[in-house]
Amino acid sequence: MACPKITLFHNPQSRSAGVCILLEELALPCEIQLVDFKDKPAALLAVNPLGKVPTLVADGAVITEQVAIFQFLAELAPEKGLSPAVGDPLRGPYLRALAFYGSSFEPAMIDKALKRDSGSAGMSPYGSIEAVEAIVRARLAQGPWWLGEQFTAADVLWGASLSWITQFGLLEKTPEIAAYLERFSERPSVAAAKAKDAALTA
Repeated sequence: MACPKITLFHNPQSRSAGVCILLEELALPCEIQLVDFKDKPAALLAVNPLGKVPTLVADGAVITEQVAIFQFLAELAPEKGLSPAVGDPLRGPYLRALAFYGSSFEPAMIDKALKRDSGSAGMSPYGSIEAVEAIVRARLAQGPWWLGEQFTAADVLWGASLSWITQFGLLEKTPEIAAYLERFSERPSVAAAKAKDAALTA
């Protein structure tokens, strides 16, 4: 399968940093369009009126939302093994790891940051912040990766996100979370993405 021409609208101080790490893991070529949040480029707004990053364009197809982007990219390079295939017993847990991040964990962290009441458990997309945090700690305590021994694109999403979430104090860096982040930070893709970001913004 030929790789599509990929363009990523990116700001190093945003969620798109994780996408850059995933691109390094997958060794996928990509054109980077830097986004200044104070003056969002017309090219970004033309494909994503919300003006959010990451926004990905692949052969003209627009992909937004972190979970969709991670799943899309990982499946472009199946030989890298970062996306369990259909029929693999880890496929369901992998998709759950991605969806849980986007539909439960990040909304919970945003509510926590804004000191916003999440409403009744029945109306909230995640139930309670405490329950969400407990799931994360329990999952990472089983380590070394989110699905156990196999490193996947879900770990790039979680590793990159937990790095900034713990940095801002939204989630306590408990021993299991600290150990997970240390393992993640040692991957060559993390250093490579950071080096490229430094060169882009120099």
